[in-house]
Formats: sequence, C-alpha cells, structure tokens
Amino acid sequence: MVQGEVCCCKDSGTYALIKDVEDPRLTMFDRPLPCFGCGIGWCSFLLGFLCPVIWYVAAAMHIFKYYHRDPRERPGLTACSFMAIVCTVVVLIVLAVVFI
Repeated sequence: MVQGEVCCCKDSGTYALIKDVEDPRLTMFDRPLPCFGCGIGWCSFLLGFLCPVIWYVAAAMHIFKYYHRDPRERPGLTACSFMAIVCTVVVLIVLAVVFI
C-alpha cells in the first residue's frame, strides 16, 4: 500500500495509512528521548536550578544546533538559553550593587 491510500478493514473501519514502510524518515523520531523521556534540554533546565552552569552548557548545545539531531530537543534547549541569559543579568546586577 502507498501512503494516503485508503484501507478497508472489517474490524476497525476505513483509515488512511500515514506510515510508509519504505520511507524511514517517518519513523526517525519514534524512539523515546534520553533522560527519562523528557530530553536533554528539559533535564538541563531542571538541573540548572541546582547548578546554573548546566544552563550555559545547554545554551552552547543550542548555539551549535544540537537540535538538528532531534527537533524535539529544541524547546528545552531554548529554555536553558533563556535561563542562562536571566542568570547572567541577575549576577551582573548583584555584582554592580555589591561593588558600586
């Protein structure tokens, strides 16, 4: 059968196929994400509250486009980049208040 072709089955009715056996790109991201299924980005985001350096590592992964390997990692890495910027601004404000 070809993608989009309609199949009639007596048990489940009529449906259209969305998975082509000969096109492996459609099943490329069927595997679960690393780090207990939430991905490297979101695990880094959560662990960054314990050690903010992890946000900078994840921000570097975002800058070097790690999400091209798996696009599902992009939101978590973007959140880490945002938190790295917020952390930098807070540290600069604290240093300015303390030393000026």
